[in-house]
Amino acid sequence: MPSDQLIVLALLVLPLLGAVVVWILGPTKGTAIRSTSVAVSVVMLVLAAILVSRFLALDRTTVKESSTFVPEFVPGSTPERPDRTTWTILPLLDKTGIQFYLGVDGINVWLVALTALLMLPCVLVSFNHITDRVHEFYAWLLVLQTAMIGVFLAFDIVLFYVFFELTLVPLFFLIGIWGGSQRQYAANKFVLYTLFGSLITLLGVLGIVLTLYSRTQILTFSLPELLTLLDAQLALPDPETRAFWRTVQIWCFLSMSVGFAVKVPLMPFHTWLPLAHTEAPTAGSAVLAGVLLKLGGYGFLRLCIPLTPDASLAVGLPLITWLGAIGVIYGAFCAFAQDDIKKLIAYSSVSHLGLVMLGMFSLTATGLQGSLIQMINHGISTPLLFLLIGMLYERYHTRMIKDYSGMASRLPLFAVLLVFSALTSVGLPGLNGFVGEFLCLAGIYEQESTVGGVRVLPILTTLGACGMVLGAWYLFTALRRMLFGPTHEPHHAGAGLVEDLSPREWGSLVPLVVLCVVIGFYPAPILNSSKDDVDRIAARTDMARERAGSKAAVIVAVESTDVSRR
Repeated sequence: MPSDQLIVLALLVLPLLGAVVVWILGPTKGTAIRSTSVAVSVVMLVLAAILVSRFLALDRTTVKESSTFVPEFVPGSTPERPDRTTWTILPLLDKTGIQFYLGVDGINVWLVALTALLMLPCVLVSFNHITDRVHEFYAWLLVLQTAMIGVFLAFDIVLFYVFFELTLVPLFFLIGIWGGSQRQYAANKFVLYTLFGSLITLLGVLGIVLTLYSRTQILTFSLPELLTLLDAQLALPDPETRAFWRTVQIWCFLSMSVGFAVKVPLMPFHTWLPLAHTEAPTAGSAVLAGVLLKLGGYGFLRLCIPLTPDASLAVGLPLITWLGAIGVIYGAFCAFAQDDIKKLIAYSSVSHLGLVMLGMFSLTATGLQGSLIQMINHGISTPLLFLLIGMLYERYHTRMIKDYSGMASRLPLFAVLLVFSALTSVGLPGLNGFVGEFLCLAGIYEQESTVGGVRVLPILTTLGACGMVLGAWYLFTALRRMLFGPTHEPHHAGAGLVEDLSPREWGSLVPLVVLCVVIGFYPAPILNSSKDDVDRIAARTDMARERAGSKAAVIVAVESTDVSRR
């Protein structure tokens, strides 16, 4: 098997093996458990870096003619068909079935790298915080990493769904066992919301599969093959067939959107998020904000828009963009109203991810690429905030903003990094947040300014831009109250001054800080490597626009004929 395929398999299997080893070590060997978890996380980070470098080294000048998501580095492929796996998990019909179909493309490679990157600081920051049932905690954390990477790598939609659901289990235990005072309620609410939404999403996905089977007599769960079959159906000139597929797409789009909207989370499906963030341990909050919330946006980008392009245009564009724009404003005002700094950051995610969805459902190449890179940027900046607040809570055991004042004089290095992380979150030019937010706004402005060929007032663009201003408002207000003014230090255990950031804490934060600067000044590797795959999604929505235009032209012609007859 080629080395690239082995790396893809290792990224999926290694955390699971690490979880088994950690579990076997038992509750008494805390040092060995932590060392093993760190070693697995470091190896995963190295493998992810190699995978990214191999992907960037591919010849991107020869763009594939296929409009489907044909991946690279497919385990189980053959030299004759390097884009298709031969590993079948469950045979169903002749030469078809559920496949162990993994691969890498420009959309998922950076999300896989993000997942590998975040696990190391999550492990390091838990050294002092987690003292009870240590082996179980790190085992669940590593299982969660396997599930998240599996979602991103899967190109069989049943395999995608299995990994998508599997992410619920470890996070349920991480919140329910090691969370705060309301941990069990928060864990139950998280699982019920996301499980209910995911089941509805499954109905939508299976609806597309079974409808294609009824029309073509071909049963497949491979995403590239599904898209090929769907393209052939949508290209048929028969008006009845087109009308049939428009109806199917609308129902399947609405069904798929429910689970992904809960996971994003879009307002009003967001109510589980603030409590889950607040009650989760620091590592749980960081991985929830950094990766798990991206599963919803990734689901829209990977499945929902490509499989239902006409419905995404007719229903998703007006519905999701307005929900996203309202979420931008709503999340910002809710964040400003919070007394708990961790809950403030949680509501900021509702606002920031609303902007991501605003760019994504502009259904333009610019907005789609902006939404992808902004998911990555949010996955770096917001975990950085959660990690810092977790370190502060570890020292003083309070997250209430009113309990702090003038802490910059007591913890100057911590204060510098907290201000830096706030600047990345609000999109300061030169840092990573600015790149994605600008492209998202440019994408929705491009859509709004070309409606029917007539320039209109860009209301959605304005609401999205207001989110950046409001983000600075609530974050800097909280930082001013906590870091500046008369010094007021909360009560803490032990004698003497509380120490500033330790070398272990610096080690967990510095890679994220460096990436915030590097992406801010040089986002080209992410943008260039994802361009081909994003363009394929945009091409599908452009064809949907053409079909919608031809439909409108037919309606006008029929109406004109009826009038002339009268």
